[in-house]
Amino acid sequence: MDDIFSAASNRLIIDLSALADNWRMMAKISGKARAAAVLKADAYGIGFEPASETLYGAGARDFFVASVEEGVALRPYVPEGRIFILAGMWPGNEKHFFDNDLVPVINSEEQLAFFMSTLSERGDYPCALHVDTGMNRLGLTPQEALALANDPVRPASFSPVLVMSHLACADDQAHPLNRRQLDAFRTIADAFDGVEMSLANSAGVHLGPDFHFDLTRPGIAVYGGEAVNDMPNPMKPVVTAEARILQIRTVKSGDTASYGASAQFSRDSRVAVVAVGYADGYHRSVSGGGVTLRQARPSGAYGFLHGQKVPHLGRVTMDLSLFDVTDLPENGVRAGDYIELFGENIAIDDVARAGGTIGYEMLTSLGQRYDRAYVPAE
Repeated sequence: MDDIFSAASNRLIIDLSALADNWRMMAKISGKARAAAVLKADAYGIGFEPASETLYGAGARDFFVASVEEGVALRPYVPEGRIFILAGMWPGNEKHFFDNDLVPVINSEEQLAFFMSTLSERGDYPCALHVDTGMNRLGLTPQEALALANDPVRPASFSPVLVMSHLACADDQAHPLNRRQLDAFRTIADAFDGVEMSLANSAGVHLGPDFHFDLTRPGIAVYGGEAVNDMPNPMKPVVTAEARILQIRTVKSGDTASYGASAQFSRDSRVAVVAVGYADGYHRSVSGGGVTLRQARPSGAYGFLHGQKVPHLGRVTMDLSLFDVTDLPENGVRAGDYIELFGENIAIDDVARAGGTIGYEMLTSLGQRYDRAYVPAE
């Protein structure tokens, strides 16, 4: 780790070995199905280039990104990979697909019409077809997909390499919509006989072999986040976020701190002022008190310092946060020490829950002020 990292105000340690191991675990759980890798949103905030190279090296050959711009950026790092663009093809960006061998995901009748008109000029080109089986977000309706499958005048040049759908409630394994979506997708699979099928996201992989089909699409689990509610997370943490303590303050019983006097002290205390705030993706909503959003759950996030969890105090501000270090040895905490915000000792999803959100948002909100160090994959 270089001198800049050692002195950074806030920093990320990104374990690429854990990333590769998590993908391999999801591939194993996927059984006979291949496991893709989802790399959208700067690889869930950890960095596009190192994540893609690591997952490609681990064996992933199918990749999903949100936009054609992400696909163009990804192509050099996965030379033999198949890259699916979830937003599909639109007038004006088709050249990017053809020049970079990207596969558009067709999400609507309008996209289908444009794609077909493009084929009439260019000739055969692969695509994926997205069918909405209950999410009511993107995708053709099942009726539209079945009509397409059974259309006797459908051009031979229209040959999807994948038909996919997306589960809405897979994180709740008992939710009845899971089975309804599976049944609807099976009907689609029968109509597109011989075409590969994909239904399961990270949580869907844990629903079992019925949901796996030919290709699974694990995302958050690969990055170490929780995929299934009320189940111990089997994945290795990938990201550890740390921030420097700028000052240790002593406050008296009865004093207050932070905006709105939101931290109130019932004992003499020591407070660590830490160089991280909502500008760094450490959301204001993880504050320990005084934030209206979170009145239903007044206990806020914790940090980890010298072997002990320490509670957040007051309101997270743009650049600074406060932590109560009173219960640590008086000479054991100094300005310049680093506090873990999440990682090996504080699960990112626990911090997210304190802020009324999910680990996905914490990861994808990581700001540009973190200095990053990557632990290479074996």
